[in-house]
Amino acid sequence: MKYLIPIFVVFPALEIGVLLWSGTKIGVFNTVVLIILTGVLGVFFARKQGFEVMQKIRMTMQSGQPPGEVLLDGLCVMIGGILLLLPGFISDIIGLIFLLPLTRLLVKPYMKKWFKNRANRTTTFIIR
Repeated sequence: MKYLIPIFVVFPALEIGVLLWSGTKIGVFNTVVLIILTGVLGVFFARKQGFEVMQKIRMTMQSGQPPGEVLLDGLCVMIGGILLLLPGFISDIIGLIFLLPLTRLLVKPYMKKWFKNRANRTTTFIIR
């Protein structure tokens, strides 16, 4: 609940501010072209990385290993693809961080820690 205000109010306001600033610096047409270009490139990269992750999941499952690390890669690719589809430069930068394999290595430890803390805080009830 505490993350809803930054996600739905502050983040879009920052995106609009950056878009307005870039419109004055490089022009409206160039800004629109960049937004469309990042959306198209985002779909291309997300699709390419998504297929690679799916193949890795199949390979780890066939070898009898749990695909935990590879599933985390898939989640990063999905988040990155969604962020690249959103109009705005801040979301594009964050999306690229999630999408590119080298920068994904920097994000994954934080995601693991978040999931681990989240799992330790919640109570699970098993009803028979």
